[in-house]
Amino acid sequence: MSAPLVDRVRVRLVESTDASAIRASAVAQALRDEGVVLSADDLLPLVGALHDELRGLGPLQSLVRDPETTDVLVNAAGDVWIDRGRGLERVADVVVAPADAVRLAQRLAARAGRRLDEASPFVDARLPEGARLHAVLAPICTGGAVISLRIPRRTTFTVAELIDTGTIHPRVAVWIDALVRARLSFLVTGATGSGKTTILGSILSQVPHDERLLIVEDSAELRPEHPHVVSLEARPPNLEGAGQVTLRDLVRQALRMRPDRVVVGEVRGPEVIDLLAALNTGHEGGCGTVHANSPADLPARLEALGLMAGLPRDAVHALAAAGLDAVIHVARTATGRRVTGIHVLRHSRRFVTAEPAVIRFGDDVTFGSGVDELASRIRARGVEVPDAG
Repeated sequence: MSAPLVDRVRVRLVESTDASAIRASAVAQALRDEGVVLSADDLLPLVGALHDELRGLGPLQSLVRDPETTDVLVNAAGDVWIDRGRGLERVADVVVAPADAVRLAQRLAARAGRRLDEASPFVDARLPEGARLHAVLAPICTGGAVISLRIPRRTTFTVAELIDTGTIHPRVAVWIDALVRARLSFLVTGATGSGKTTILGSILSQVPHDERLLIVEDSAELRPEHPHVVSLEARPPNLEGAGQVTLRDLVRQALRMRPDRVVVGEVRGPEVIDLLAALNTGHEGGCGTVHANSPADLPARLEALGLMAGLPRDAVHALAAAGLDAVIHVARTATGRRVTGIHVLRHSRRFVTAEPAVIRFGDDVTFGSGVDELASRIRARGVEVPDAG
């Protein structure tokens, strides 16, 4: 079918007042209006392509359908990159023209209820199907539009599956299981794209099923295999700047919803204070993720977030020391994403430090200076301590 004919069909569908116009019957009628009749075998692929372009992600839709896809990136020059868990790879057979990328970015922003134009040249929002959209237009970037899509995992991996893939070492897994059963509070740390959310979702699936999970997120991504999960999602301000619901608001609401465990999907702002305060007032077993290149960097990261919220440095460290028990670190390596170990947080000389307890080196596991403290905290909750021999 010629490109001009497809364009004319597209225009007819866009002008339709029917919100569900991208149907075989509507496309067939638009073709008949153009004097063309297609067989069902030829019509259905055209319906799919038009739906992707007018209602879906256009040329990116086929990439998003891949269950291994975690990120799809479009650069201003039109080149497309994808991450399937093995790092970024260029997609040679998909190119988005700069003008098409601008239109796609604006349409996706509109679907998320956001504005994207020269006056508001960037957007960060969640699409109805769950993907997280970030897009930037000129004059912020040059040459077109830059689109970043973070695709949520469609399924949650079990810890057993992560052991099978080598993400978690079996000897590390038993310690993680013990700290979960002991209701220790912990954070999952790692760099961007290291798999923190995936690991946290798998760990939360191990929480006893008689406990109620209150999950607070900026963009809903955690989907633990658990029968009692309540998810709260932040809301950005509308076009008039009103109606915003922050993570701080949601943490406070979660504490009034009879949680057994409070979970903050990603701690990256003032909500760190509310989470630490909750962990210090009887809400044991809480957890979340934090961007940090290593466990040793976590105290400084918490300090920076706390200072932004107006909490003094000493108070941040004191709250972290009293409320947090362990740190589970995830890293992206040449062989894939790996849980590299567990650290314990200790308060020393007014400041918190992260001490290695259970550390993975390739296929081996060793134990550091913090393992006795970790074992003591687990044992104090009446849970059997794994073998540290």
